[in-house]
Amino acid sequence: MNYPKKVVIGDITVRDGFQHEEKFIPTEAKLWVLEHLILAGFKHLEVTNFGNPKRMPQFKDADELFKRIRSSKAVKDKLDDVVLTAITIRERAIMRAIEAKYDGYGPDRILLMVSTSEPHQIKNSGLTLKEYWKMAEEWIKKAKDAGLKINGTVSTIWGCPIAGPTDMQTAIDFTNRWFDIGVDDVEHADHDGSASPDRVYEYFTRLLASVENPNKQIAHFHTTRGWGLANVLAALQAGMTNYEGTMGGIGGQPANFIDGIPVPGTGEYYYKDPEDVGLTSTEDMIVMMDEMGIDTGVDVDKVLEIGTMVERIVGRRLRSETIKNGRIPKFLKA
Repeated sequence: MNYPKKVVIGDITVRDGFQHEEKFIPTEAKLWVLEHLILAGFKHLEVTNFGNPKRMPQFKDADELFKRIRSSKAVKDKLDDVVLTAITIRERAIMRAIEAKYDGYGPDRILLMVSTSEPHQIKNSGLTLKEYWKMAEEWIKKAKDAGLKINGTVSTIWGCPIAGPTDMQTAIDFTNRWFDIGVDDVEHADHDGSASPDRVYEYFTRLLASVENPNKQIAHFHTTRGWGLANVLAALQAGMTNYEGTMGGIGGQPANFIDGIPVPGTGEYYYKDPEDVGLTSTEDMIVMMDEMGIDTGVDVDKVLEIGTMVERIVGRRLRSETIKNGRIPKFLKA
């Protein structure tokens, strides 16, 4: 079996994970998770979403959280080596990130997103693909001038929860278009768990043969149907070296019900039960890679400690099997 011996793992619990919870996660808890992820060795973290807090009140503390992590004594000596990301789907969010950057506390990197599915693009951004590409090209230049790195995400690569099957070649074309207009890296997202391992392998094999910068590609899998780690393995075999996940495999579409109050969110869920959806578990992915002899650059035991605490923060048992069953022993017991 051929696969890379060293990879980069990003954790997106505080943004993509907590956004799906139907209660507001306290800022202090988010800060604790970010600090301990950095202390465990993570170099790439998603912090928040700069979108409209009236639609997504789980991000109403976006500015405060960035200020708190920037001033944290626990990790201040490590932040120069860490990339902190904010989601900025539309113009106003990008402007907030630019202003925060100029004010000295903003993100290092922002994320814009296109879908290979037009209906999903409109639902996610309120713009058609043609309109979104035009907006992105204009605002990427402004963000670059402010010193921000840019991620261009490609979503619904293997299927759309609204429209159904999609064409993988479109995602490869969109990847190259992102780089043409100035992004620093591209995230390849299985938006709702539609990807099967064979198609994951096919896609990333085709992708890596079609781009000039294979180390700037990031794999993002949901595990709605239980295929998350199988898809990670398929991507490893294709040669992918960058991944991301969430503690306990939480996350997905932003909640439309927070602390007992209905909110716009992103509208009706794509699935029957909010707890059906989730991302690949960071803990399980790292433990699996560790067993395979792959260097993830993070402290595995600390990751499991953080995962245990995230379950307490959220208030329920999450999806991680390694939190429940632990690591495989490395040595014989005396």
